[in-house]
Amino acid sequence: MATRWGLCGAGKISHDFSVAMKTLPPGDHQIAVIAARSLERAKEFAKKHGIPKAYGSYEELAKDPDIDVVYVGVLHTEHWRVGLLFLNAGKNVLCEKPFAMNARQVKELVAAAKKNNVFLMEAIWSRCFPVYSEVRRLLTEAAVGEVKLVKAYFGSPQLHIPRSVKKELGGGALLDIGVYCLQFILMVFNGERPKSIQATGVLLDSGLVTTAAQAANVCCKCVPLFNTQHRLVTVFGPMHCPTTLVVNNKETEYPLPEPSLSLNFTNSTGLRYEAEEVRQCLLKGLKQSPQMPLAHSVLLTEIMDEIRRQVGVVFNQDRH
Repeated sequence: MATRWGLCGAGKISHDFSVAMKTLPPGDHQIAVIAARSLERAKEFAKKHGIPKAYGSYEELAKDPDIDVVYVGVLHTEHWRVGLLFLNAGKNVLCEKPFAMNARQVKELVAAAKKNNVFLMEAIWSRCFPVYSEVRRLLTEAAVGEVKLVKAYFGSPQLHIPRSVKKELGGGALLDIGVYCLQFILMVFNGERPKSIQATGVLLDSGLVTTAAQAANVCCKCVPLFNTQHRLVTVFGPMHCPTTLVVNNKETEYPLPEPSLSLNFTNSTGLRYEAEEVRQCLLKGLKQSPQMPLAHSVLLTEIMDEIRRQVGVVFNQDRH
């Protein structure tokens, strides 16, 4: 049987997720319902993507008995509230990153999933890309030796986007794109907790981080930094949704299928990989993904909390 999906949110990421799903076999995946804050918007989205059912509230989706898993694609600030709604209704959940606004909220989501015995995964889609799978294989087989240094870069001009610069909408660089750099480092070091964290950043007038680590000078006597004759692994940008991997000068391409509709974000048909990961986990009866374990999500958010503390970014959710 096909995995029956319910979409929570009719925004840009839900659009791209729907387009990506069209690249998967219809016998494996079906978007059965779309729920938005207004029925009109939900119906418009459903018509565009050929979804049979539309709801004008998230509560209706939570009560739908014919859904296997809910994809949460709403604003960062709503992930915790909406996530708890579905988890406490006994629904499996794939929730967009960041999982929530702070570690306390993330831990509450994890606790709710365990209490209700349902599947929960943070939608760090990067972890499900073939390039990332190959990196994990190389690390597991010790094909590149012991890792001494990891560098991750992600830059994107987003100061013109209201969601990116307003604190009340959960904006800022860290939770939106910095999370991708941090999760990659956590993956490479297999979820090991860092012994120390030193963070610097540039703040907007709104008090949000626009740049974390604006400049860095690295010198190292344990590994060659740019000598490609040594065992080096390079994930070519975009690092959060890559299609090219270079290992010791050998380049391998992992092309994505073409979208049937225009996309809002780079390489978004790659969202198909996380959808298939969820399906495989549900078929196996798993309650979390081995690609993106819940412990990684908790640690990831704890690290971001500490970075925000050092830089001086406080959200309203931190006071509650």
